[in-house]
Amino acid sequence: MNREQWLLEAVELMRPWFEEVKKPLPETVRVSMGYSKGHRKNTLAVCYNSHSSEDKVHQVFLSPELPPDDPSRVLDVLLHELVHAADDGVSGHTGEFKRVAQELGLEGKMTATVASESLKQKLAPIVDKLGEFPHAKLDPSKRIKPQKTYMLKIICTDPGCDYLLRTTKKHAEKGIPTCFCGSDMELEITDEG
Repeated sequence: MNREQWLLEAVELMRPWFEEVKKPLPETVRVSMGYSKGHRKNTLAVCYNSHSSEDKVHQVFLSPELPPDDPSRVLDVLLHELVHAADDGVSGHTGEFKRVAQELGLEGKMTATVASESLKQKLAPIVDKLGEFPHAKLDPSKRIKPQKTYMLKIICTDPGCDYLLRTTKKHAEKGIPTCFCGSDMELEITDEG
């Protein structure tokens, strides 16, 4: 089972809870891990309402920075986003959203809810059924940034000609061309190497 299958199975296992609080989930909800457009540094997840999608399907994105060793936390973050899906994003973090979230066992500041002790107990059988969360935490600070292309400057040796070219080190190693004026060209030596 991959992580998206794990998350979708979790949605189905939590779906009856929404019936109990009289706020049913939409028939289809897409769930994935990844950054959403406009992602803020500490955002754990986001739910796009039905109006955001061409096919009117709610889409939930959980941050790949969530720790896989705490599947209960992943589930309570998912539950928070599912409350948004059930409300179609209408209430923000107030009103009907707050009522449903609290009835389901989410507590704390509504923009950053956590599972109450009773919700943690309710999530435990789901964690047992689904097993380990198949995910490795992402640390974006360790991303290898691509090296910039450094272009080398090749200049004409004739003092009266100001023609220049730029090329990569790889191509310069193959040979330096002759200037259109007929003079030789050479690599310009700089302090940088």
